[in-house]
Amino acid sequence: MTFPLHVFQVSGMSCQHCVRAVTQAVQDVDPDAEVRIDLPAGRVEVQSAEAPAALQDAIREAGYTVQG
Repeated sequence: MTFPLHVFQVSGMSCQHCVRAVTQAVQDVDPDAEVRIDLPAGRVEVQSAEAPAALQDAIREAGYTVQG
């Protein structure tokens, strides 16, 4: 089964620690989520059955700003 792809612009990420923190935050909401992060572009792609708002909230709670 293929889950929808959600794309977010996230600011505040600058290193691999940030990548791990965002990935962990998303996977705390959906352990099966696939997360791809383009650090220089500030782009986070999440393939998940969870609602986009829940994923955005998790990223915000990890300390990052989500634009969309």
